Amino acid sequence: MHYEFFEIEKHDQTATLWLNRPEKRNAMGPAFWNELPRAMGELEDDAAVRAVVIAGRGKDFTIGLDLKAMGGALFGSEPRGRFAVVDEIDRLQRSITAVADCTKPVIAAVHGYCLGGGIDLVTACDIRYAARDAIFSIRETKIAIVADVGTLQRLPAIIGKGHVAELAFTGDDIDAERAEAIHLVNRVFADGETTVAAARNLAERIAANSPLAVQGTKRVLEFCEGKSVEDGLQYVATWNAAFLGSDDLREAMAAFVEKRKPKFTGR
Repeated sequence: MHYEFFEIEKHDQTATLWLNRPEKRNAMGPAFWNELPRAMGELEDDAAVRAVVIAGRGKDFTIGLDLKAMGGALFGSEPRGRFAVVDEIDRLQRSITAVADCTKPVIAAVHGYCLGGGIDLVTACDIRYAARDAIFSIRETKIAIVADVGTLQRLPAIIGKGHVAELAFTGDDIDAERAEAIHLVNRVFADGETTVAAARNLAERIAANSPLAVQGTKRVLEFCEGKSVEDGLQYVATWNAAFLGSDDLREAMAAFVEKRKPKFTGR
């Protein structure tokens, strides 16, 4: 497929989804919001892709919402316009949720600025790596907006309510060291190139495992959010009852006996 904002680069069993408007510092304009669900759908439907990396071309991961391009749709003042704004925000939310809903692991590789909507995007990912030059900010309060595309809903489960409150109330920038300390990112690397390479290496290691088991693990983790331990145990028992008879499990056992690497098919 052709994309105005994105570029998809596929390699073996993984793919990198590039934010590819470096001349705009990957500001999230109309093309971003229109194309993200389509790009994620393409990756979801490609059985050869088992893990996805999201990264940004150019100087920054993204500076967030393109206010000049998106302002007209979001800042209507008339009553009829305000109902339209609710619909527009719902559309933007669903665009980011397309990342969270992907059944395959999604890894963010962040360098430079990751502001506003960029936080919405990376919190919808499963794992976050960052370059040492990365700067993160829930910037919305500085421009008189309540963050509304997923950050306030997803981030507390990642870094805790206190850190979210501090960052969202102030709109302060934090560097990669602080982001790692509060568990916003898993690991920090020397620069953007090294970060993307590390994220791709991680994606390859994930892709080498059974896609049934990896995607099942993601589903179980998602189900367990906000549930009791007992509910989670019952769910995973039901899941494994359905999938333990897979070809992948038989291949894993055969590879162990034959002392070779397994070749999983996802069946």
